[in-house]
Amino acid sequence: MSAPVPLEKPAPEETEGGPAPAHGHAHAHRFWSARRVPAAFLAALLLAGAGVLLYDVVAVRAHHPAMAWRRRLAHELATRPLDDPWVTTGAALAVVLGLWLIVLALTPGRRRVLPMRRDTPDVRAGLDRRAAALVLRDRAMEVPGVQSVRVDVTRRRVRARARSHFRDLDEVRTDVGAVLAAGVRELGLAREPSLSVHVHRPAKR
Repeated sequence: MSAPVPLEKPAPEETEGGPAPAHGHAHAHRFWSARRVPAAFLAALLLAGAGVLLYDVVAVRAHHPAMAWRRRLAHELATRPLDDPWVTTGAALAVVLGLWLIVLALTPGRRRVLPMRRDTPDVRAGLDRRAAALVLRDRAMEVPGVQSVRVDVTRRRVRARARSHFRDLDEVRTDVGAVLAAGVRELGLAREPSLSVHVHRPAKR
C-alpha cells in the first residue's frame, strides 16, 4: 500500500507532494558498463608506448644510438628538481588520471538504466530512465485538468511537475499522485523510487 508523502506548506496557486510507493529490493545491483572507449584508449596508449620503448631498447642493444627523446627525457629527469613546475604539473596529471581510472574500475556506470525486478535468477532486465519518464508522463496526461507534465526519473526519486488549467489543484495533485504511484509500481523496478508531485497554474497573461 502506498504511503503518503509529507506535504510541505504550498505556495499560492501551488501544491506539492503525492503518494510514494514502497521501496522494493533495497540492494538491487546496477548494470555495469563495459567502458570500451576508455579501455581501448588506455590499451592503445600503453601498446604504443611499450612498442616505441622496446624498439629503442633493441636498437641500443644492436649498438645504435638511443633515440633523442629518450636521451632528453633521461637528462630532464636527472637534472630537474622536484619542485619544478613541469614536474609538479606532470605528477598532478598522473594522479588525476590514476584516480579517474580507479573510479571507472570501481563504479558500475550506466546510470540511465534502472534495474527491474528479477522473477527468475537467470534473467536480468533494465529500463531506460527516459523511457520510464515518458510512460509516466503519458499516464499523468490522462488525468482531467492536466495541461502539461514534466517527469524526471532518477534511481531514487520520480519528480513530476504538472500544469493544471482547471479543477482544484489539490484534487489534481491527488489524482496525478495516485496515477503515477500506480505507474511506478507497474514499471516493475527492483527499487521503487519515491514520488514527488508538484502542480501549479499557468501564468496569466
